[in-house]
Amino acid sequence: MSEHVFGGEWTREKLERVSKYLQAYTTIFHANERARYFTTYFVDAFAGTGDRMDSNIPELTSTPLLDVESDPEFIELQKGSSKIALEVEPGFDRYLFIEHSKKRVAELEKLKALYPGRATSVLIKHGDANTVLTNWCVQTNWQRHRAVVFLDPYGMQVNWSTIEAIAATKAIDLWMLFPIGQAVNRLLINRKLPPEGWANALTRTFGEDTWRQRFYKKSVQQSLFGEEEHETKVADFADIQAYFLERLGSVFESVAKNPLLLCNSRGTPIYLLCFAAGNEKGAPTAVRMAQDILRP
Repeated sequence: MSEHVFGGEWTREKLERVSKYLQAYTTIFHANERARYFTTYFVDAFAGTGDRMDSNIPELTSTPLLDVESDPEFIELQKGSSKIALEVEPGFDRYLFIEHSKKRVAELEKLKALYPGRATSVLIKHGDANTVLTNWCVQTNWQRHRAVVFLDPYGMQVNWSTIEAIAATKAIDLWMLFPIGQAVNRLLINRKLPPEGWANALTRTFGEDTWRQRFYKKSVQQSLFGEEEHETKVADFADIQAYFLERLGSVFESVAKNPLLLCNSRGTPIYLLCFAAGNEKGAPTAVRMAQDILRP
């Protein structure tokens, strides 16, 4: 298995929280006679190689939003979420790992040999996570299936339409790493609205453009040329968090109210670990478990 470098203490923390939930989830579905009726899936939509090491990912090192090479925290070998899910006992009935890179897909295929007892249950899909995941949501019979989906992007790769597709199944619990500081806050420049490309990325992420009114305040200032209207950023991390949770709550049955803010070693917020439940009957229990797991 090739090494996939990405993350530090915050990486361990998020994976430990998600692992605890997966353990509780599969235990419930195996112990409860009614729940055993359903075929359960674990889906990792940004599966990588199965490990957390990769220092030569072009989409990471070429973007100003992700300064990977200069961050010492992106140097440690970790078990990725795919491996962690495969090690949960009792296991899921099916595993779907999605990866955009053909090279990393080949590495993921090796997981079948590492976990021979799960090999026939593992499906690995090469393609864009948004497209593959949306199609899977639409094509699956949710009268017979239940799932936990883990969205763990490096940046702002997740489209809001994908989140809507997940929520529309009414059968999926979602864990998502939202890039609150790693990407979103960096696009929200201080003294004016973001340029068009950045603004479009924010709208694609939130599913609407009301972030403009939530995160910016208009003011009129006098200049040599008369009155000029300015847009000034007024949002902080708490405001961004509140808005994203509102957006999740607009499509899911219920959302954990205490997402975990993950910071790097310098104390800078980078990601927000969020949970949302889509099934009406299961949501109260799911959110209660998630909120307990998310407590600091």
